[in-house]
Amino acid sequence: MIQLENNSLKVSISEKGAELQEIFSKETQLDYLWSGDSKFWGKKSPVLFPIVGTLKNNSFHHNGNSYTLSRHGFARDMNFKITESKENRVCLTLQADQETLTQFPFLFKLNIIYELNKNQLSCTYEVINIDIKPMYFSIGAHPAFKVPLEASYAFSDYQLVFSEKESAGKWPISAEGLIEENPLSFFENTNEIALTKELFYGDALVFKHLKSNTIELKNSQSKHGFVFSWKDFPYMGIWSAKDAPFVCIEPWCGIADSVNATGELRQKEGMNLLVPGEIFKRTWSVTLF
Repeated sequence: MIQLENNSLKVSISEKGAELQEIFSKETQLDYLWSGDSKFWGKKSPVLFPIVGTLKNNSFHHNGNSYTLSRHGFARDMNFKITESKENRVCLTLQADQETLTQFPFLFKLNIIYELNKNQLSCTYEVINIDIKPMYFSIGAHPAFKVPLEASYAFSDYQLVFSEKESAGKWPISAEGLIEENPLSFFENTNEIALTKELFYGDALVFKHLKSNTIELKNSQSKHGFVFSWKDFPYMGIWSAKDAPFVCIEPWCGIADSVNATGELRQKEGMNLLVPGEIFKRTWSVTLF
């Protein structure tokens, strides 16, 4: 287990999946990350790569060949190597090998960089195309935060407050995990979601191209919460398992296949294209209070 620490935070990270295991604030004496109870959901903050969500029939086609790839890709289940380590910063690296090539026909290097700055944790994704051909991929975050943060409160005491007023629909998810054709009304010139367990009975809330770049978890009865920030992630998922005491805030550069997907990787919505030698870089962060 990897430990990062400064005067404000203590963070633990597993080499398996480069997955966060703990975000503890010394200032508030609170754990902010979900515990990973398998009764509801056993993971805590998986990295979604090289796809986000589900592929139609769990497969795709590229250059005349077919490949099978499970939901959210393979990175979350693979062991990363520590390639840089400091007291408040670590870089974990996954590189293509024979195992990944059977599922995803590109040579890549994926760096996950965690860094502490006062009471803020940032996570940076770097995807490098080390192949001789263009590469298509998606990547996304899936951190789960404890709600309620304090035992004296309930899940429904909390709200998610977006930095901008939004007028956007949510995109329904089919029983197969695919994105339906048309959105349902959701935001109507508002910037707040009141959390309820029932909100997630129909799976995740999926949004495209929101104006906001921060979400604050707050509780009017408590002074503790966090601000989650992201930039240049065009998709956002908000999710909780049924009746679970957590909420996931998931900025994505990619999205599940639509119900009408052709299966061709080049035609898939949300794919990012990297030419040989090019580096793709995105960062999200969470500031605790």
